[in-house]
Amino acid sequence: NSLCHTFAFDHKEEDARIKLCQGLLTVLRRSDHPLCQSTCLETLRILSRDKRVLGPVATKEGILTLAGLARIHVAGHNGELLEEPQSAEEERVVVEALKCLCNVVFNSVPAQQVGTDVKLAEGLCAHLHMVSSSHHEVGLFSLRLLFLLSALRTDVRSMLRKEAGAVRLLTDILERTLDVQWVGPYEAMPPTPEALTISPENNELAMEALKALFNITMSDSSDEDNDHQFRLIAGIMRHLLMLKTNNEDKTEEAHSHAINLLSNLPVRCLDVLIDVPVQGGMEAYGGKNIDTVQILLDFMEKRIDKGINYKEGLTPVLSLMTESSRYHREIRRYLKAQVLPPLKDVKERPEIGATVRNKLVRLMTHVDMAVKQGAAEFLFVLCKESVDNLLKYTGYGNAAGLLMARGLLAGGRGETQYSSDEDSDTEEYKSAKPFINPITGHIEHPMPNPMEEMTEEQKEYEAQKLVNMIDELSRKELIRPMGVRKDGTLAPLGEAIHECSPPPSSDSDSD
Repeated sequence: NSLCHTFAFDHKEEDARIKLCQGLLTVLRRSDHPLCQSTCLETLRILSRDKRVLGPVATKEGILTLAGLARIHVAGHNGELLEEPQSAEEERVVVEALKCLCNVVFNSVPAQQVGTDVKLAEGLCAHLHMVSSSHHEVGLFSLRLLFLLSALRTDVRSMLRKEAGAVRLLTDILERTLDVQWVGPYEAMPPTPEALTISPENNELAMEALKALFNITMSDSSDEDNDHQFRLIAGIMRHLLMLKTNNEDKTEEAHSHAINLLSNLPVRCLDVLIDVPVQGGMEAYGGKNIDTVQILLDFMEKRIDKGINYKEGLTPVLSLMTESSRYHREIRRYLKAQVLPPLKDVKERPEIGATVRNKLVRLMTHVDMAVKQGAAEFLFVLCKESVDNLLKYTGYGNAAGLLMARGLLAGGRGETQYSSDEDSDTEEYKSAKPFINPITGHIEHPMPNPMEEMTEEQKEYEAQKLVNMIDELSRKELIRPMGVRKDGTLAPLGEAIHECSPPPSSDSDSD
């Protein structure tokens, strides 16, 4: 038992540990006594944390032995397997064998190859069909093994999706685990106050199923034949976003997995998030139910406020809200009203303050490219991809990165077509507009003019000094003066001037 928490091993004893692995496998193949089997498997589980001693286990023989003890039917396995463990001792053996398989598959590339060859993932799907809810750990570690196999091998992912029916299987498991009661084609009954909290055991199962389903749906969601299945998943994710777990961190983790999975679905299938006829919706948004959109917005703001791990924690929810706003008018209208309400106060810079808009504008100049682009793209879509509208809310300085990347420095619109409902400006904004600095996006107090006290000679001297400095930096290639072409993209200054200058007139008098 003292070895249970061992994760670091002594190099000198490597050979002895390899021999021990070999010996344990030999005993496991011969013994049919559950207590002996579970003791050997517990020892093997601890040893399988060491990548360097997995040689004997990462073979066809080793994987078949463990699969047999885990009661998984695989290709090349002889003999009958009992479908369900009958006693607690037998269940212990199955769970320990599954844990060993998880470690071995995670730590050994040869084991992953053998697992693929013997169709371990397909066997797991058949196995999961039969695991009853009374064997919680059997189900949990079977799902964890399925997640690992689908995470580590893209070919397994594709096989699970196309041949093993894993999307349907995992959808059914989620439906059962989260106690979804359908009241419409894709609409789940709202949870009652008693059913609002997922039990810790069901939450564990749901998380593993979500992670595996995320891997399997990662690509090839263009197939419209699967739209029914994708909409079912969206309906279950909507239900999950309405639920809580027994603590706030676990709830946030569950919602994070739901958001990741929703990001994999075709955006057309996300209508399920707001189309809830039985529960009804808001008149202002065409009768659509906006509850889930608010949950996504709250989740995003919470992630921004945490201030850590933006790349993994924040970009998926930003991307999901951007794409669904681009495709679903009611989602965009609601998010626009919450994130970019009509401007009134323009005395502060757009990045200063505690509103969602301020927080997102701050992210537009973040060091991480994915975060910076994600925040800018989200605000741009809320502005219906109108450059003028975006600049109104963010200022040119904050938006320059996005506009440069999209070739929109000269203004204009993005490529998506939006409905023609126009935003109206507040009276406060209209009266302040002439005084707003377009670069910073706020009213600036006039700065003293440094050239006021200078003579013409001093001004000329300063100008010449500046030209010389720019010239030197350009020649050393520390900077590269750029200009904007007619199409809104950047080009070296000479090129941009040449393109924008008028053609020489042919009928002018020659000197």
